[in-house]
Amino acid sequence: MFRYLVRRIIGGVLVLGIVSMIVFGLFFALPADPARLACGKSCTPELMARIRHTLELDQPLAVQYGRFIKGVFVGRTYLKGTAAELHCPGPCLGYSYQTDEPVTALLKDRIPATLSIALGASVLWLLVGLTSGIVSALKRGTWIDKVSQSIALGGASLQIYFVGLVLQFIFVDKLAWFHSPGYVSPFSDPKEWAMEMILPWITLAFLLSAIYARLTRAGMLEVMSEDYVRTARAKGLTSRRINFKHVLRGAITPIVTVFGLDLGSLLGGAVITEYVFNIPGLGRLATDAVSNVDLPVIVGTVLVAAFFIVIANIVVDLFYMVLDPKVRLA
Repeated sequence: MFRYLVRRIIGGVLVLGIVSMIVFGLFFALPADPARLACGKSCTPELMARIRHTLELDQPLAVQYGRFIKGVFVGRTYLKGTAAELHCPGPCLGYSYQTDEPVTALLKDRIPATLSIALGASVLWLLVGLTSGIVSALKRGTWIDKVSQSIALGGASLQIYFVGLVLQFIFVDKLAWFHSPGYVSPFSDPKEWAMEMILPWITLAFLLSAIYARLTRAGMLEVMSEDYVRTARAKGLTSRRINFKHVLRGAITPIVTVFGLDLGSLLGGAVITEYVFNIPGLGRLATDAVSNVDLPVIVGTVLVAAFFIVIANIVVDLFYMVLDPKVRLA
């Protein structure tokens, strides 16, 4: 188990290294001048010179990338030895010339909001989706199954911006049951944090739980037809033990895979959700950086998103080891 985990971590580090090279190359090694791209519409010669000097674009590409990677681990100093010296403590992912702040500081300010959305919503959609899928599989062909799958099909067909706006109109504007969505730290005011997060959670849970309900139902029905399940019934095992120890365990593997991808993507930035509910998370930071052509922030958000996806996949692999011991030999 330990060796398998080490291999997966090494593989994840290699993936992040490749992603960093690709992203860095896309923005800093292309024929177009990154400083000119970053200047935007309000570009002046002075601003372009400052950006080029701050980003150290006058250095060879290998030196630029080497300093970037070094900054990730130990930090780096821009404009060293000058009156405008800028220190970026590690892990340093660059310095935003649009906001005059280290990219890491911007990410730290936005990550808590994105974490709040992703983790809270994931708990809801797992509970609702798995429960609905299990009940539908066990009650196959009944009115419960038909109603559940009809709701799941409707939920899978809708979009976040539509459901989010409808829920805000009903529960915030008309009924005034919830506060206007936003973000407050759970450590400063837990109640206000929950009240402002409840609508984003419900919106994401409604849409994603529909997919998980259909996956769970299909997986359980497929496993129920396996020979070892029929053998377990012939041995006289109780339906409860068969359904939850054998059937659900065999059907949950693809669900774990999809959950890892969904959670990793949300942790990297729930762009539409954050815009619909006016939440300052990683998704909004990334889109604002694209609008302002703030290259260091774009690179930073892409790398953080890749990091969360890699971590989510490693966690999924660990769950595989628990669900299927044969994975350890892979």
